[in-house]
Amino acid sequence: MGPFASKAIVFGAAIACFGAVWAGVQSTQPVGQHQSPFIGEAHAAEKAKIIPKPRLDAKEKGTRAVAIFAGGCFWGVEGVFEHTKGVISAASGYHGGTKRSASYKLVSAGLTNHAEAVRVVYNPQQISYGQLMQVFFSVVADPTTLNRQGPDRGKHYRTALVPMNGQQAKAARAYISQLNKGKYWKRPIVTKIESHKAFYYAEKYHQNFMQKNPRQGYIVRWDKPKVANLKRHFPKKYRARPVT
Repeated sequence: MGPFASKAIVFGAAIACFGAVWAGVQSTQPVGQHQSPFIGEAHAAEKAKIIPKPRLDAKEKGTRAVAIFAGGCFWGVEGVFEHTKGVISAASGYHGGTKRSASYKLVSAGLTNHAEAVRVVYNPQQISYGQLMQVFFSVVADPTTLNRQGPDRGKHYRTALVPMNGQQAKAARAYISQLNKGKYWKRPIVTKIESHKAFYYAEKYHQNFMQKNPRQGYIVRWDKPKVANLKRHFPKKYRARPVT
């Protein structure tokens, strides 16, 4: 694939993820603001909502565990977890549909049952599943918006926790219940706990997208503020150099 074709693919993906707000964002973005990742919370896709840690956490042994999170456009979800201490790797992909339909063209068109999701590999001795959920609900995704995050609309942008074992499932159910009872948001939580199905890795140009495209319009406007909120509100969990 030639360089022009490759750039066309990335540009097309950006337009699909950015949606109808592209023109408005470009016209309101201050000159030079893209050079700094620390944009104020008011400019984030969702404002940070700092919530208590789970009262019940998963008890996972060993130094390697896997969790899957769906929280809107996977660029930002991946970007935040890549900056989270204890995370070994984060990869963008599709969960909830078939292998045959696991392509960005079909998923972004709303023609599949997939959700854009991120597979997180982490060390439970350094960060627990419960702490990952706390970061997710605090600075990554708004759990009260149904099938949408920020400017993105569609079932493939739904929020979901995908437990990979019984301990994670128990902790996820307990945390959703805890957050509902705490009424930390004005609207009810609509995030679902989905049974694990196959995770299909997204196309290569989606992987580490924020790292490879730090000045891309959507990243600057919607995703870098999430990383900034991670640093601001969870400084002990923040790592300046992201994992790859």
